[in-house]
Amino acid sequence: MAQVSINSDLGEWGSSIDSGERARLLQSPCVDTAPKSEGEASPEGLGRGTTSTLGAIFIVVNACLGAGLLNFPAAFSTAGGVAAGVALQMGMLVFIISGLVILAYCSQASNERTYQEVVWAVCGKLTGVLCEVTIAIYTFGTCIAFLIIIGDQQDKIIAVMAKEPEGAGGSPWYTDRKFTISLTAFLFILPLSIPREIGFQKYASFLSVVGTWYVTAIIIIKYIWPDKEMTPGDILTRDHFCHVSSVPVFNSMRQPKVKTWGGVVTAAMVIALAVYMGTGICGFLSFGAAVDPDVLLSYPSEDMAVAVARAFIILSVLTSYPILHFCGRAVVEGLWLRYQGMPVEEDVGRERRRRVLQTLVWFLLTLLLALFIPDIGKVISVIGGLAACFIFVFPGLCLIQAKLSEMEEVKPASWWALVGYGVLLVTLGAFIFGQTTANAIFVDLLA
Repeated sequence: MAQVSINSDLGEWGSSIDSGERARLLQSPCVDTAPKSEGEASPEGLGRGTTSTLGAIFIVVNACLGAGLLNFPAAFSTAGGVAAGVALQMGMLVFIISGLVILAYCSQASNERTYQEVVWAVCGKLTGVLCEVTIAIYTFGTCIAFLIIIGDQQDKIIAVMAKEPEGAGGSPWYTDRKFTISLTAFLFILPLSIPREIGFQKYASFLSVVGTWYVTAIIIIKYIWPDKEMTPGDILTRDHFCHVSSVPVFNSMRQPKVKTWGGVVTAAMVIALAVYMGTGICGFLSFGAAVDPDVLLSYPSEDMAVAVARAFIILSVLTSYPILHFCGRAVVEGLWLRYQGMPVEEDVGRERRRRVLQTLVWFLLTLLLALFIPDIGKVISVIGGLAACFIFVFPGLCLIQAKLSEMEEVKPASWWALVGYGVLLVTLGAFIFGQTTANAIFVDLLA
């Protein structure tokens, strides 16, 4: 691998945090890495982890799958039908895999272990801060979407338990959507979000993945053997995110090699693609253009198999919110410490007070916004644009900067090809971000 000169000024913003401490502070909670002693500060020691290749595939699949699966049938409808949706997914798959490999390459070159730290080291302070702010906004918006999903699924489950039509007048106050979301959030999500570490993720991952596969199986079965009351809308035929946690997963592997990582992400993306395509195609064909942005809302409330799927989604979201909040809180904490020039090695009391305050503000803001934004489609439109930055823009910028920093007098044809590919990624990501954000802002105004 060619040597890369990176922007690794650790004194920026007056920070005295060394690389190991910053990695500890911003480490993804989804991955267990082997503890390092002081003598393992070398790149070789930094790269040694405990995750096998098969384990890495499972973690990446778990990072890809989630409640966003519910929006895929509506995405197929927006794309213009099955053919357009499948073609778009297959095309995007190439860019997604290449972006993950680029991040692994840059992680090795910069000796950094998290997404935001790789961008900071390779692209410099300005791009690094922009990346951290984007991660904070993305995780914040996703937490709002999670709370909306909880409310959507609870409405249907309560309608079944109460044996009355959903939204019927005169319902008891304790079945009100705002009350049920708030109660669930305060009882489960807030207590899980306050701790400094969230080691329970490794126990919840398996159940979350099983629940996601169950949702996909139910949607496929309901398409093959539909209920009588299910009436599809028009079937359109016209043409029309895991990257943040990928760097810690790569560095947690026993043999963190770019070639091996390419096989890991390819296998993981094929598995995730099968789940997403099965859900998207069958969900879209079941309801056509009438499919809800949350596909489970399109099914009858009294369907018990779908009710179990809703329960799995609620469980998945209850464990996913604290993880996304942890990632966002870690970024906010890192930005604050760098801005203030404060060391990580401070008294525990100050860290605890700041952590509790950050958690309460984050939790209350996302809860209030979720209570007054009933349509998950609007939230997904915004955070979908930000996801394009993680998939295309930042990996493209890292590739360009890494190749420009190589110490070679004569640039081979492959060098120019890689730089050109980096420019393509940035351009494509910027276009998707601009289009998605513009649609989210102006569609309601023009309607």
